[in-house]
Order: sequence, then C-alpha cells, then structure tokens
Amino acid sequence: MKIEKVNIDGLLVINPPIYNDSRGFFFESFNSKKYHSITNNYTFVQDNVSKSKYGTIRGLHYQVGEFAQGKLISVLVGKVLDVAVDIRFGSPTFGRCFKIELSDENKTQFWIPPGFAHGFSVLSEEVIFTYKCTALYNKESERSIIYNDPELNINWKVEQEIVSEKDLEAIAFSKIEKDFIY
Repeated sequence: MKIEKVNIDGLLVINPPIYNDSRGFFFESFNSKKYHSITNNYTFVQDNVSKSKYGTIRGLHYQVGEFAQGKLISVLVGKVLDVAVDIRFGSPTFGRCFKIELSDENKTQFWIPPGFAHGFSVLSEEVIFTYKCTALYNKESERSIIYNDPELNINWKVEQEIVSEKDLEAIAFSKIEKDFIY
C-alpha cells in the first residue's frame, strides 16, 4: 500500500495495491487493522454512499464536537474532484485547500481527519461515491461553508453547477467558529 502525505498535515492519499488479470481486478479497499494505524487509531462507525450526476457539487461539510468526523473517501463509479479545507485555527495551513481527482480508474483513496471541511464535484456523467466515517451523522453538529467562497477560490472544474438548497445557504469561510484548534 502506498501512502502519500501531502502539503497539509493530516491528509493522506492512499493507493492500495491493485491486482489485475484477464478477469478484471482485485484490491483490498479496507482492512481494519491496516487502516486503524494509517488513520492515527480512528475507528470507522458509519459508511455512506451517494450517487450524483455531472456538475453536482456537494459540500463543504463538516461536523463539530463529539461528532467531528474523519472520512476515508473513494469512488466506485465515475470521477470527482475531492476537496479538503483546513479549518483548524492555528494551523500553518489554515484556510488552504487540497484537491485531488478520485475515480474508479485510479482507485485512489483519500483520508481526511477531523478538522477539515470536505466537498466534491462530479466530473463524470455520474458518480457513485463512498466514504467511511469515524463518527455518526448528527444534524445539530453539522456545519457548511459555501462552496463558492471567494476567499477559498475553489475551481470545481465543472461548467454547470448543481448545488442543493441546503448548501446554497452555507456560511462564508470567514464566519466559521473556532471549532477546531491545531
């Protein structure tokens, strides 16, 4: 398994070994013993799957307090631009974004620990997106940053954006509370 640290502390790009032959491919997408150490001893408690069409932008979401979530992200079908924003006050990379393309072709996984806002845009005709979470969903703990925040200036790489009403009502990055301290 190839694990790559990126330019923002805590984020990891994971490339599991892929075994290809004439029948297709095989890879181990999760092994609790291996991933427990990779994710700094987090335990996953919830799996989520979404299906979206081209141009959909979901995010930038996070949860706070005891429901703060780490996420292990992957794509089953299609391709996304996945984005993590450092929202840890005091971090040397506070407010910086890391972007990566995840797809069914590259089978890359992305680990995002608590302390980051997360979102993605759909770059293929459709996508089936999956992520493992380290805390259960809790509506009262959910927060969102507006996807098109001018301070973050994220290029989502889609021409016609499709964004939910809920995400359109998200707050500006400059208005987030100090829920995470580095």
